[in-house]
Amino acid sequence: MYKILTTLSLSLMTLMLGAQQDTIKLRQPSFEQRPQAGVKGESAIRGWFDCGILFFENESPPDIHPVNFWGNTKQANDGDTYLGMVVRDNDSYESVSQKLRSKMIADDCYEFSVYLSKSERYLSPSRALKSDKKVNYTSPTVLRIWGGFGHCDQRELLGETVPVDHSEWKRYDFKFKPKTDISSITIEAFYKVPVMIPYNGHILVDNLSPIVRIDCEPPAEVAVKKQAKRPPHKRKKKKQVDKPKIEEADEVAPEEQAAVAPQPKILLDLERDKIKEGQTIEISNLYFKADTSSINESSYDVLDEVYSFLKEYIDVSVEIGGHTNGTPPHKYCDKLSKERAKAVAQYLVRKGIPANRLKYKGYGKRKPIANNLTKEGRIKNQRVEIKILKIG
Repeated sequence: MYKILTTLSLSLMTLMLGAQQDTIKLRQPSFEQRPQAGVKGESAIRGWFDCGILFFENESPPDIHPVNFWGNTKQANDGDTYLGMVVRDNDSYESVSQKLRSKMIADDCYEFSVYLSKSERYLSPSRALKSDKKVNYTSPTVLRIWGGFGHCDQRELLGETVPVDHSEWKRYDFKFKPKTDISSITIEAFYKVPVMIPYNGHILVDNLSPIVRIDCEPPAEVAVKKQAKRPPHKRKKKKQVDKPKIEEADEVAPEEQAAVAPQPKILLDLERDKIKEGQTIEISNLYFKADTSSINESSYDVLDEVYSFLKEYIDVSVEIGGHTNGTPPHKYCDKLSKERAKAVAQYLVRKGIPANRLKYKGYGKRKPIANNLTKEGRIKNQRVEIKILKIG
């Protein structure tokens, strides 16, 4: 009797796990909370992470409607509230992200739906004009859906709508077939492409469905029936394929197997018992493409060390500081150093480090550690550092 109960319990658990994997429910799919206008520096959309913290630090997060924000009074499609996201004429746009309860598996197929609309009025100041005068953010905007490994990670574009130019709620259906395993999803308002000049627009989002696994191809028996209905002269002949011969590898004794040597640690000073508040540690072996903030793949090992440290010690907060050599002008150095520090911070957040534990800053060429008159000195000055802001 005990064996039977155990078998039944295991079978039930298997079924439950299978159901969880086949249907991925999103948190807060209808954005149900108190309506509020987005406030710069705050991300108060429950269940979702504001990607603007990573990409556009001077902009406010998306809004929760409706309470006549920006002249919009449209009622929700589902529940009481919904999300409003904008694109702006200063080349900034809004997006939100969340980690999935279970992964979408590479090469599996999924379906998903969302209700979209736009308002006839969405009044807000123009960023490009740098004026308090309000303009109507009503140019049609598209919705993009990204898949990735962490918050706001745009590893793979899963779907994109046509420009949403209707004022009634309409359902948009998607089918996903990710190329890699996906553990996070990001929904993003974006311009109609190609776009030569950024414009002001918005999109309203509500009633996101669960992500449901579906069959990629018709079942085998259906395909066989379709084949059987065809006239004999039109049926596809099955190709004869010679199976390759597989040679079995010789068994190797355990004592003869080579042990995999652990990777040597890069940041030797990044240890809990060695750090103190205010301390700076250079991130060595961190490389960017020339004159850009694009991180080379060879740098992932050292960045993953930083990630692992911050993941283990959740009471540590840091600043990522970018520095350049003294050759270019200040304006260029300030921008490049800040963008590189920002890129490192974005990498860590996408891996899963909370954004409120990270700050980034560009110091330009104001804090050299070596002589800029020599090539070696300029290389040393072009660096990114971690500054320990808080422990405990």
